[in-house]
Amino acid sequence: MIVNKHRPLRPANYVPADLVQPRVALAVSGEAAQLNRTTAAAAERMFAAAAADGVTMTLASGYRSYATQTVTYNGWVSSQGRAAADTASARPGYSEHQTGWSFDIGDGGGACSFQPCFAEQPAAVWAKANAHRFGFVVRYPWMQHAITGYFYESWHLRYIGVAAATDMRKRGIATLEQYFGLAAAPGYR
Repeated sequence: MIVNKHRPLRPANYVPADLVQPRVALAVSGEAAQLNRTTAAAAERMFAAAAADGVTMTLASGYRSYATQTVTYNGWVSSQGRAAADTASARPGYSEHQTGWSFDIGDGGGACSFQPCFAEQPAAVWAKANAHRFGFVVRYPWMQHAITGYFYESWHLRYIGVAAATDMRKRGIATLEQYFGLAAAPGYR
């Protein structure tokens, strides 16, 4: 399931049938502390490996329902305008968070949370170097916004499986659009 600005969820109010709360350090509660079962199991392994390496990693935002994404997106529109919102937040029905396959990480202390400087924090550095071993990719990589439609989000991880994530890394492929031969989706149609 690839969701981007050209590939909305169908139905728009899609809800994964197997949402669970992973046994990881949480910076959120409620629906945002949930992932689909497969992603949750992989996240548990990844967070444990990070901790074993002395890196604190928290689940900062997991599943978002259509209703939650509506509130989130409308908040961006209200404060920044529609054009800016479209580069910072997915429209309702277009969010990877709604799939249960994606989540945002934090560092447990709030350093640079959801800001460009998070890329330099230990949790983001560790994830960029190691997430593929657990089936994750940084979904919105540096300087790929013309393809993904979003500026760099070092905190946003997407589960695609160990084989695919490792293959992407070995081949130097940055985006899921490129890996799966999909058209770039820099803006909504």
